Amino acid sequence: MDRQAAAQLQAADVKILQKVNHVNRQAFTERYPGQVEHCLRLTMERLQFGLDKRGNVDFTNLDTWILLPAEIKDLAEAAYYLDQIRTRLTGT
Repeated sequence: MDRQAAAQLQAADVKILQKVNHVNRQAFTERYPGQVEHCLRLTMERLQFGLDKRGNVDFTNLDTWILLPAEIKDLAEAAYYLDQIRTRLTGT
């Protein structure tokens, strides 16, 4: 195979990859708001689990807490930022 044929074959391969990558990027862009919302839902479920008062939790003893205060803070911040991203993506 000469140089020109190899270059044409490589150019054709690049065009195919660009089309495939474009489809993958487009699918990701369409799914992304839903994925952010799913992550927000999981974060809120985890936070709610940590704040559940139905168990016999002694709030004066930190060893019996379901979540550490730092974990509650981190989950609350994550929920806030995920909600901000979701709002920007969906406009609601």
